[in-house]
Amino acid sequence: MSLHNWSTRWLKLSLAILLLILLCSLGLFFPLLASHSSNESAPMINQVRLKVNPILLELEQNHDRLAHPVVQERIREAASKENIPFSYVGLDGLIKLSSVSSSEGTLVNLRSVLHYNLADVLQLADGNESLDIAFPVMGSPEGPQVGNAIFTVPRSLVFAQKPSTVPIFLLVAVIILSLLLMFLLYTIVRRIKEQMLTPVKQLKHHAESILKGKYDEQIQYRRTDEIGDLYAMLDLMRMELMHLSTQRIRQEKAQKELITNISHDLKTPITTIKAYIDAISQGVCEDEDTLKEYLDIMQIHTDKTARLVEDLLVHALHELGQISVEPQERYSRSVFENMLRPIAHIVQSHGLTYEQPSPIPDVLIRIDPVRMEQVISNLVSNALKHTAPGDYIRIHAEVHSGQFKLTITDSGRGIQAQDMPFVFERYFRGGSSSSPYSTPIQEGTGLGLSICKSIIEAHGGQIHFSSKNGQETLFQFSLPLC
Repeated sequence: MSLHNWSTRWLKLSLAILLLILLCSLGLFFPLLASHSSNESAPMINQVRLKVNPILLELEQNHDRLAHPVVQERIREAASKENIPFSYVGLDGLIKLSSVSSSEGTLVNLRSVLHYNLADVLQLADGNESLDIAFPVMGSPEGPQVGNAIFTVPRSLVFAQKPSTVPIFLLVAVIILSLLLMFLLYTIVRRIKEQMLTPVKQLKHHAESILKGKYDEQIQYRRTDEIGDLYAMLDLMRMELMHLSTQRIRQEKAQKELITNISHDLKTPITTIKAYIDAISQGVCEDEDTLKEYLDIMQIHTDKTARLVEDLLVHALHELGQISVEPQERYSRSVFENMLRPIAHIVQSHGLTYEQPSPIPDVLIRIDPVRMEQVISNLVSNALKHTAPGDYIRIHAEVHSGQFKLTITDSGRGIQAQDMPFVFERYFRGGSSSSPYSTPIQEGTGLGLSICKSIIEAHGGQIHFSSKNGQETLFQFSLPLC
């Protein structure tokens, strides 16, 4: 079950429970209110009886002595004290004593003036401010009735007791509490929808876009909460995947270009070698000098082919993480003199001036001579590609800060500023120079400097360069001393 369906079902269930509670409260309130109204008259009669009880007591105790003035005065004082007018009527209908002396001796109709029931009194009162209520006067607790006392009481005395507000208060409290709970539930569900369901749904959409390879769709979420952290992590993942995808596409393109370039670079020397072999086989060489010239040319192209194959092998080993570097403790002078000795002939054969290091420091270092010769060969070949007849290549060696440093400087056209960040990247072959006669892309596989960097770092050293476009370029690597 989805989170959205779960929250919707719980909201409906909670609302149903609240409505059930509200209906039950109403069901309990109305019977309670009805029972309260039905019992309302009983406490009213009791309240009136308590009020007139002192007068009734005097009448019952002195009903046979009502003719004495002292008795009459005492009963009138009791009525005056309670502020309730009264009339004492005999069983024959004759008024024997009254708060109003002028009405004494008057004969009344007992049927019309005697009302013992409060409901009948209220019905006959019809909105009057005073009510006439009759109470029987007994001669003794077990004796016969001797008369009737009719009291005129104010309506306020009958309705003095206010109805209880407890049931209404309870009902209002239940209604308010139910409304508050409903509002709270609505607020909770709304916040869950806004801060959880909607962001999760958007997060799902972004994840599906990433799954389809749409990495350029930026993920935005402004709140700094747990969902925001999740959005941030997903966006970082998107950016990383986009970078890896771009890098993969670039690498695949570079590998295709590498195969094309290698095919071209291998085809040219092989074709040349084959042509000279055919010429020799056909007896074109008329003398030994011509044969030696052909053999030298074939040797040059054979070396070039060997270097290309070696670069490919090192590149493949580097891709597999299996590049073989076996450093040994050797003295630097003898090792580098042997490596640099053939460099002079190669540089001078290109019409360049060669400045060799003199002298080379003789210190103990850990070095793999085969791999290091490959580094120097690649750096010199790179310098030859960027120079023209009349330029120079200078090699300098020194020991500084516990490092053996070798510098190869050329006075060629330099490296363009936009190419500098990519010099040591695989497959990068550089752009064109400002010269209108230069080729758009430099020849080569684009692996040489990347291989140099890998070999130097495998020795525990570092390699860097500096260049000024149109002036000179300097490559320097350093190796730690033993």
